[in-house]
Amino acid sequence: MSRIGKKPVDLPAGVSASVSGQTIEVKGPKGTRAFKATDDVTLTVEDNVVTITPRGKSKRARQQWGMSRTMVENLVTGVTDGFKKELEIQGVGYRAAMNGNTLRLNLGLSHDVDYTPPEGVTVTAPKQTEIIVEGIDEQLVGQVAANIRQWRKPEPYKGKGIRYKGEFVFRKEGKKK
Repeated sequence: MSRIGKKPVDLPAGVSASVSGQTIEVKGPKGTRAFKATDDVTLTVEDNVVTITPRGKSKRARQQWGMSRTMVENLVTGVTDGFKKELEIQGVGYRAAMNGNTLRLNLGLSHDVDYTPPEGVTVTAPKQTEIIVEGIDEQLVGQVAANIRQWRKPEPYKGKGIRYKGEFVFRKEGKKK
């Protein structure tokens, strides 16, 4: 039995869900999101509660049961609160600034890096050393944050680079004279 799949997903006030076939569509104050489940699970909505049940006892049905429940919960969280990733920039001369809708990164390269976020994701730079990525799609927010971090990953000797807020970077000692 899936411990995650057994729990029903509650719909808070202001959020509605509708099921058509294997697709569930969730509408909330921040927007609309949809998820298409596999044929191994059954989705039902009743009394502001979404329940997911497996069809059969196969291993795949049990795997999809917990995963589908988590995906539906992420839809509800996205349309109510949204998702947020915070990045920090460390290094002398490394900075970020917004230029209209484009994020301009100065990372010690021979050129500035311009990054335009995809539709549905908002990128802001409240300080020169902070970047905040927000949106209603958890996968897309995480991917945008990873793409920005990819330009200059934190290195282990001086700790310079772009890191997630609160990320620990294992430091190395370096050469001895």
